[in-house]
Amino acid sequence: MRIVLSLPRQLHDDMVRAAGLTASEYTVIMNLSEAPNRQLRMSDLASATGLSPSRTTRLVDALQSHGLVAKRASSVDGRGNLAELTSLGLSKLRSAWPAHVASVRGRILDHIPPGTLAKTAQALEAVAEQLEDSRVGAA
Repeated sequence: MRIVLSLPRQLHDDMVRAAGLTASEYTVIMNLSEAPNRQLRMSDLASATGLSPSRTTRLVDALQSHGLVAKRASSVDGRGNLAELTSLGLSKLRSAWPAHVASVRGRILDHIPPGTLAKTAQALEAVAEQLEDSRVGAA
């Protein structure tokens, strides 16, 4: 529980200090950067980030006010909205990425004993898969 409570806060604080983005904002633009055409339906973005739909809407609106994300009605059905990463948003992500990597390295990777990183990664991947599978099964 110590890690579950403290690590996200520390990664968040590092990101705000280094890049001026909250961890949630970084997660939103990262997910958009990896999506086809750098865009996702708002409901899919909420699911990908693990945030509530209302929290996702507030974040996208804030990112849009800074020119990092554009939001528009879906041309497919007109009912849903799409969030799309702008060129400025992609530049912001690229400039924030080294800070994120440094934070993860300093907070996590540098504390894993040499020679055990691959096994640690494999174990954590198994845990993540189990958690994701149980979340999908509960939906």
